[in-house]
Amino acid sequence: MDNIFIGTSIALMLLVFVCLYRAIIGPRAIDRVISINIIGTKALVIISLISLVFNETFFIDVAVVYALISFIMTIGVSKYIDTENID
Repeated sequence: MDNIFIGTSIALMLLVFVCLYRAIIGPRAIDRVISINIIGTKALVIISLISLVFNETFFIDVAVVYALISFIMTIGVSKYIDTENID
C-alpha cells in the first residue's frame, strides 16, 4: 500500500510542475491565482500521503495549517485582484 501512496505522491509532484508552468505563463492574474491554489491543494494531499506512509499523525496537523494558510492567501490575493481591477 505504501508503494501506491509513494507513486501517487510522485505523480502529484510532477503535476505541481505543470501547474507551476501555468502560474508563470498564465495570461491573466486569475489564472495564476487558480494555479497557485491548485499547487497548494496538491501539496496538502502530498503531505497527507507522506503522513500515511510514515504513519506519523503530526503531518496531518501540518497539512491542516498549510491548508488554512493557502486558503487565507487565496482570499487575500482574490480580494486584491478584485479591488485593483487587475486582469
